[in-house]
Amino acid sequence: MSVVIRKADKNDMRAVLDLIRELAHFEREPDAVEVTVEELIKDGFEGHPEFQCFVAEVDNEVEGMALTYMRYSTWKGKVLHLEDLIVKEPSRGSGLGSRLLDRVVRYGYDLGVKRISWVVLDWNQRAIDFYLKKGARVLEDWDVVQLDEAGIKQYVSNLS
Repeated sequence: MSVVIRKADKNDMRAVLDLIRELAHFEREPDAVEVTVEELIKDGFEGHPEFQCFVAEVDNEVEGMALTYMRYSTWKGKVLHLEDLIVKEPSRGSGLGSRLLDRVVRYGYDLGVKRISWVVLDWNQRAIDFYLKKGARVLEDWDVVQLDEAGIKQYVSNLS
């Protein structure tokens, strides 16, 4: 078995989108994915890329991915955000997740970031245990706050 962890390229975006959809299904939101292959290519590889993506290939087949982007902390400075780390269901437990996380942490280290952050669902105990084993902290006293596209439009319409 040949395993390669590498930076993704445009040709990987179909497989990346398939992994994103698999994660949405796992997270019980199968209809929530709106992004397209074309948007992933535009946003990740044209002009000033919005994200960096790494893929795990097993025998030339993409079996996992990790997508990151830069943030800025007023307390710490440069921060790398890990948006998603996904391994196909049949490959979970094979070490691909560890290898992808290793690559993300090395990437953040090389960038000189002060923190790498991500979120995990509170019911995904397998992932929580994995991250704790790797030395991450799970901040249980913080809640994720979001405005979706409809919420943004409603908010802006109320500004007038």
